[in-house]
Amino acid sequence: MTLPQRIARILNRGLAILHPCVYGELNATGAIDGIAADLEREIALLCPDRDAKEIVAAFLARLPDVRRLVETDVTAAYEGDPAATSRMEVVMSYPGLYAVTVHRLAHELYRLKVPIIPRVMAELAHSKTGIDIHPGATIGERFFIDHGTGVVIGETCVIGRNVRLYQGVTLGGLSFEKDASGALVKGLKRHPNIEDDVVIYANATILGGETTIGAGSEIGGNVWLRASVPPNSRVYNNPPAPVIKTRAP
Repeated sequence: MTLPQRIARILNRGLAILHPCVYGELNATGAIDGIAADLEREIALLCPDRDAKEIVAAFLARLPDVRRLVETDVTAAYEGDPAATSRMEVVMSYPGLYAVTVHRLAHELYRLKVPIIPRVMAELAHSKTGIDIHPGATIGERFFIDHGTGVVIGETCVIGRNVRLYQGVTLGGLSFEKDASGALVKGLKRHPNIEDDVVIYANATILGGETTIGAGSEIGGNVWLRASVPPNSRVYNNPPAPVIKTRAP
């Protein structure tokens, strides 16, 4: 079994812990035992100078809070989409919820400075849903991505609670600083901050580490932003003026 395949198994076991009725035949206890053994083995190989048991114990200790966050995401999707008929439908068929759930797991490993595994988890979700969330992004509770395809969320994004994104939204970097030798400087804040209760509509692009979208704001479709906006703003492009002509029968 290749490393990506082994990480996919770890991810599936993590999903079984969060949603045991949906992902796989493992019960939550079996999934916890399995993910602990698999993670410890992979971390020992990737980080031979670190205590794999200690890292895994810290990850497992965070799972109750991850589960709580995911439940808030399910609620946000169910309450925020008039097409949703049940929470089970959201869990089983919403790509945004799947991508965010994977992110919740990957983010905890990222916080524990586990290499490779969280990035591969994120890419597995990306390849399945078209939603690209870097595991370093910090995302508050009740996060909902509607439709989802084409969404990009960068590593240093900080997103508050009760935020909703639509398809094609990019929360990206504006520029990449280089050192004297021309190499990219790592670890800088490159991606925007999105405060609580913000809605960002389809294909909007928000760039830059110093850019903040104030709480309660709405960002309209196809907007391009490189500057902060204050709380409770409404940001839209001037609408086009389509020409409608009728043809003679």
